[in-house]
Amino acid sequence: MEIERKYLVETCPFSLHDYPSHEIEQGYLNTEPVVRIRRYDDSYVLTYKSKGFLVREEYNLPLTKEAYEHLRTKIDGRLIQKRRYLIPLEDGLTAELDCFHGDLAPLMLAEIEFPSVEKADTYTPPSWFGEDVTFSKQYHNSVLSRLSI
Repeated sequence: MEIERKYLVETCPFSLHDYPSHEIEQGYLNTEPVVRIRRYDDSYVLTYKSKGFLVREEYNLPLTKEAYEHLRTKIDGRLIQKRRYLIPLEDGLTAELDCFHGDLAPLMLAEIEFPSVEKADTYTPPSWFGEDVTFSKQYHNSVLSRLSI
């Protein structure tokens, strides 16, 4: 089960180069239900995600590089490319700040995973976070993969 909030970020008040990061590309084989392939640095995974916003079921299955490359030719819409920075926050939480490349740039979204719905519901984000878009379908990556920019 994945419990997360998502925020728009207009500008980051510090250097992102001070934080660990990962290069990600992902594409969608299906968007209802969500079936996604992802390259995370040199790891490859097939993911199923249920419907939902704050709370969603998520199942991950490892892929070989060859399987990923084969499935990549079958995605619908754009291949999303982004760099994810891991930024520590208070209470042991981590912001996953996605900085999108290509025609989705300069979009930046911060996601925070929580151990419980209660923690997610009572969370106060840092001042550099913008609008809470947790409940906006528009900012699901599966929707971004299909948008015309």
